[in-house]
Amino acid sequence: MRLSSPSALRNRAPIADVLARLLPTEGLVLELASGTGEHVVYFAERFPHLAFQPSDPSPEAHASIEAHRIEASRANVRSPVLLDVCAPWPIPNADALLCINMIHISPRETVPALVQGAARVLPSGGRLITYGAYRIGGAQTAKSNEDFDAWLKQRDPRFGVRDLEWLQEESEHAGLVLVERIAMPSENFILVWQRK
Repeated sequence: MRLSSPSALRNRAPIADVLARLLPTEGLVLELASGTGEHVVYFAERFPHLAFQPSDPSPEAHASIEAHRIEASRANVRSPVLLDVCAPWPIPNADALLCINMIHISPRETVPALVQGAARVLPSGGRLITYGAYRIGGAQTAKSNEDFDAWLKQRDPRFGVRDLEWLQEESEHAGLVLVERIAMPSENFILVWQRK
């Protein structure tokens, strides 16, 4: 069943505009937590020189990703794989990683697992690119993010907008360095992490 996310439809073009200068010129891009599949299909259309590997731990998401992939008829989008960042990863190598809106909609323990997994599969200098809302200096960047954080915690107390400084600590421990922070619409950020 093909699912749709209003936020994915809203943010995919601004994200792709930034990715145009961040993604490698060739190779495999692994997307973590692909959700509906709308992002990966859109990015594959924008960047036909790259191969895209969608992934998600949810079978429902796999059905939607596959439906979008078939409808778009993009040869550079692979079939989705089952990937839970806290379990062994089925993809041993990737030239870049994308992780959009996963960090705040998942338990806290997924962050160390994400950055450790990224450090294992990325080449030296390879990038993990994350997108979402983040707390900076211990504070929310906007009232809307404060409300969003409360809503997330109502859904699941393990969810929530994460502190950028904590992410930096975990990432540096895994061997990734924050090289760029890019402000995006609706008080979101793209963070660019590079493997040492």
